[in-house]
Amino acid sequence: MARKVLVIGSGGREHAIVRQLALSPREPVIFAAPGNPGTAAQATNVDLDPMDSDSVVDFCLREAVDLVIIGPEDPLIAGLADHLHRAEIAVFGPGAQGARLEGDKEFAKEVLASAGVPTPRYHSFSSSRAALKHLDNIDLPIVIKACGAAQGKGVAVCSVRDEAEAFIRECLDDQRFGGAGLRILIEECIFGPELSVLVVTDGQSYCLLAPSRDHKRIGENDTGPNTGGMGAFAPVPLPGDLAEEIDTRIILPVLAELRRRDIPYRGVLYVGLMLTRSGPQVLEFNCRFGDPETQVVLPLLEGDFLELSASTAAGKLGGYLQGFADGGEKGLENWPGAGMTDWSRHCVVVVGASDGYPGNYLKDKAIELPGSENEHGWIIHAGTKNRDQELVTSGGRVLGAVGTGSDLATARKSAYDLLNDTHFEGLIYRRDIAAAKGENRG
Repeated sequence: MARKVLVIGSGGREHAIVRQLALSPREPVIFAAPGNPGTAAQATNVDLDPMDSDSVVDFCLREAVDLVIIGPEDPLIAGLADHLHRAEIAVFGPGAQGARLEGDKEFAKEVLASAGVPTPRYHSFSSSRAALKHLDNIDLPIVIKACGAAQGKGVAVCSVRDEAEAFIRECLDDQRFGGAGLRILIEECIFGPELSVLVVTDGQSYCLLAPSRDHKRIGENDTGPNTGGMGAFAPVPLPGDLAEEIDTRIILPVLAELRRRDIPYRGVLYVGLMLTRSGPQVLEFNCRFGDPETQVVLPLLEGDFLELSASTAAGKLGGYLQGFADGGEKGLENWPGAGMTDWSRHCVVVVGASDGYPGNYLKDKAIELPGSENEHGWIIHAGTKNRDQELVTSGGRVLGAVGTGSDLATARKSAYDLLNDTHFEGLIYRRDIAAAKGENRG
């Protein structure tokens, strides 16, 4: 009998997950809650509120769901995985304790300090008066972060005091990010290219998926405010010694610290790094697949994503990984789980957003998609919906154009060719995604 899988979420990440599950030779029955018009092509969309744990559990029991994959951070932070575990339903995604790594940045800093993992120095504040006073005693630029999860938008890199003061007041006085911004971190600003590492772990065994790089700023040349991500590419080329350093100085100590604290973790841990001249430092954790990194990492996956997820949820990841070699001649040396990635391929996603994003953006605009897709390029739905049998925009990040190829330039061209054939009023996108690989060490 085919396995039944429920994917929680409605964005581009969830469409990418559903798409990858549908490639499984086991031909699973897939549900998406609530899903989007993209997931509807390969899954049955279910009108469930991801924050209503009881309704999700009831649905899983009624439909005999074998595995739940939780996409977004909010239900993870709220403890949806814990509710499912109590009902003896297998879950790919950590419980509330593990999700606190994303839901509380100050807690994440404490974990990093205990593990001896390099991360920027910081101070935390819950009053704007104290935070503004702190500005008098530090050098700029600085990074200010909302302590809670703010969908990738609760971060500001401030080069002048006016910018810093304005963002502090937005968080603490105006409560722009709600409860997520009632406490903030003021960090030192470090420099270098960023790197996204997705760690799949069952708490004991682990593997690293293809290293990727997100482009977070709204404007070309990394200008303008932060967004949830305007594009990404994978794999990012890394020398073997840097790959080993990321594993031994960061991944291993963090996982060991979680075990020391008796925090169970079965799912994916997103580690956002900056590759500085003195070595990699941790910028942030996410307790789920990154968006848009998922769109470029999963297409490079070797093996069956369904089996990878199910083995992780069952605490049997080590046995599954034994079936994979070290990645071969093209594999990244000293990268645990290198055999999980097809290193001969490259993938790029370019996000098509709605004008005004990440602020107030246009909605309900008719979307015209490219006439054809193939194994080299496809559209991922993010902020779309059907209205009177017409596909229209509904979110700031509307869709992602994904391209693959034997080299980065070919993958990039495939993605942009698709986006050039995509139309809706107010369509904006960056034209420099994956244009330069950057230095390996900042």
